[in-house]
Amino acid sequence: MSLVHHKIYGEPTAPPIYILHGIFGMLDNWHLVATNLSSQYKVVTLDARNHGKSFHHSDSSFNAMAEDLYELMCFLGDEKAIILGHSMGGKTAMVFSQKYPNKLSALVIVDIAPKLYIPSHMDFFNAFKSIDFTKIQNRKEADEALTPYASVLSIRQFLLKNIEAIPQGGYQLKINIQAIENYYHEIIDEISLTNRVNVPTLFILGEKSGYLKENDKPYINAHYPLVEYITISKAGHWVHADNPEEFIQVLRQFLSQTILTTD
Repeated sequence: MSLVHHKIYGEPTAPPIYILHGIFGMLDNWHLVATNLSSQYKVVTLDARNHGKSFHHSDSSFNAMAEDLYELMCFLGDEKAIILGHSMGGKTAMVFSQKYPNKLSALVIVDIAPKLYIPSHMDFFNAFKSIDFTKIQNRKEADEALTPYASVLSIRQFLLKNIEAIPQGGYQLKINIQAIENYYHEIIDEISLTNRVNVPTLFILGEKSGYLKENDKPYINAHYPLVEYITISKAGHWVHADNPEEFIQVLRQFLSQTILTTD
C-alpha cells in the first residue's frame, strides 16, 4: 500500500479534519488554515496522488483519490473525520462521501459543485508540457517562461510550486502532468451522486467566483439534506487564499457547531 504524502497539525487525540487541495495544488496551500485550526483539531493535509510529494500513478480518477483518503484515515486510526475539499479536492470529498458515508462526521466543500465545467486549465497543461524547465536557471526565469500562459502573478506563483530544483542544475516537475491530463475530462465532469449523506455539510462559496450557482443547489440539497451555504466576501475561486480571515471564521463557527452536534 502506498500512502499519499501528508502532514499532521495539532494533537493526535483532537477531532480530526482532513483537507484536500485542488488541481495543481498541494498540502502547503493549506498551511495557514491548518495552523489556525490546530489549536482545537487534529488537521491532516495531504498531497493528492500525482501532486506535490505524493506517489505518481497512471490512475488519477476520483475513485482512486477517494481510496487514498480512506487508506490514510485507516493508517492514522481515524474512524471518522471532518473532510474538507477545495475544487478538485471538493469533488474527491463528494465521491468519498458517497463511498464511505460512515467515515464522515461532517463535510465541507469549498467553491465547487458536482457538475460539468468547461475546460479552463489547458494553458497550464500546455505550459508544463512545453517549457523545458531543465534549462531554466532560477525562479525569475521560470516566472518569465510561464507569463505567456498565465498573465496573473498570483496564479504563476501557485503554478511554480509544482517545480523543484535538480542537483545538476535546472528544474523538474513534481507533478505527474500526463496522468493528470489523462483524467482531466473526469476532473471537470459531473459527479453522479446516488446516496443521501446525512452529516452536517457546508458549501463555502467565493463571492467573485461563480463556480457554484443557485440552480446547482437543488441537486446538492437532494443528496446532502443537512447542507448550508455561506459566501465569503471579496473572494474568488481560491477562497481560503483571497480572504483567509473570513474563511477561517466561517469554518471555525461551522466546526464548533458540528462538534457540539456530533457529541
